[in-house]
Amino acid sequence: MLVVNSCTDIRGPVKQELLKWLEQFGLADVEYAYFLVVIGLIVIASTMLHIVLHRIVARFLARARRSGRTIWQRAFSGHGLFSRLALALQGVVVFAMANAFLDAESLVLQLVEALTHLWIILFSLLALFSLLDAIEEISRSAGPAVKLPLRGIFQSLKLVATTVALIFAVAFLIGKSPLILFSGLGAMTAVVLLIFKDPILGLVAGIQLSANNMLAVGDWLEMQKYGADGDVIDISLTTVKVRNWDKTITSIPSYALISDSFKNWRNIEAVGGRRIKRAINIDATSVGFASDKELDRLRRARLLSDYIEDKAAEIQQANQADGIDTSSSLNTRHLTNLGIFRAYLTAYLADNENINHDLTFMVRQLEAGPNGIPLQVYGFANQTSWVPYENIQSDIFDHIYAIIPEFGLRLHQAPSGHDVRQAAERFAAGGAGDLNSEES
Repeated sequence: MLVVNSCTDIRGPVKQELLKWLEQFGLADVEYAYFLVVIGLIVIASTMLHIVLHRIVARFLARARRSGRTIWQRAFSGHGLFSRLALALQGVVVFAMANAFLDAESLVLQLVEALTHLWIILFSLLALFSLLDAIEEISRSAGPAVKLPLRGIFQSLKLVATTVALIFAVAFLIGKSPLILFSGLGAMTAVVLLIFKDPILGLVAGIQLSANNMLAVGDWLEMQKYGADGDVIDISLTTVKVRNWDKTITSIPSYALISDSFKNWRNIEAVGGRRIKRAINIDATSVGFASDKELDRLRRARLLSDYIEDKAAEIQQANQADGIDTSSSLNTRHLTNLGIFRAYLTAYLADNENINHDLTFMVRQLEAGPNGIPLQVYGFANQTSWVPYENIQSDIFDHIYAIIPEFGLRLHQAPSGHDVRQAAERFAAGGAGDLNSEES
């Protein structure tokens, strides 16, 4: 209003002076000449302003951005903020000059005012978008802000700003106060909620995810319902994008992360360990008491010498204290090959530098079944990345599979084609030998 009032105050004297100057040329239609001169001045002024702002100042800022060392310089100059502000300023200049030179009742003035109002609203809105994008880029470099769903929040602000800009634009076009349109929004609340249901649910979900520290960009998310298993690469207003391990992208509605369950693997990096939980099946028929000869052989193992000495002394002392006849294995305690094997694997995990010893690790026996006796190795690798973790786990079980025969144990597995073929060949060889002996 201040700009319009000041322009109104100078409009009369400026027009009179300009008309007097045009009358000196003896023009037939001075009013029409005055109109053309004013339009020319507005075009020339806006063109010169555009050249200064976009060809000189903008290029200078672009060079400063390329040589800028701070994230602030690169962010605020890399999203077109200045150029959009400059275009909005050009609209203000055109509006001010039109009000300064054209008559208030002029149809041209009304048209120019309507166009410049829409122009200023549009580029002011775009400048706000650029400002929010710059702040979002800056926030990515800030440690605490990375965990916040800023993208969804900024998209919500853009949606609100767009709604307000549309209301102002419509108000200027129909010549009514924007307050009238704002007051009418109350009656349209139900329609607005229906149209913007997903953005509203997404905004609420983003706030809940952030407040409860449930999800952030870079987390490993697993959600079987949506086929998602990979890294979170983007959290927007309405969707969460996950880059799966097969390099496909899965989009999940933000509110689904609140209404449904999902698994976040982030904590494995926080604690510095990724779980190993795998069992091998021992053939039950290979389990038995360890003989003295086997104990003497196993004593030479570095990881077993102390265990066997301590355990053998404990068993001998218990048998002597109870006065048990050691001639029968039913009366005395003995070390079993399976128990020694469990002790060896426990010592092997404790000695393994790739196991996180601050977390739980053990070797336990599960309930026996048709597939033998499950012996489970439980622990945490100190490498959480996929490839190093798999290598550590594979190295451990490579060693386990290779060392099992040293304890007189066998793995339980279903007969393969090779086993059946060998059994058939032995049977055929044995049958032929019996037949030859009978003929002789």
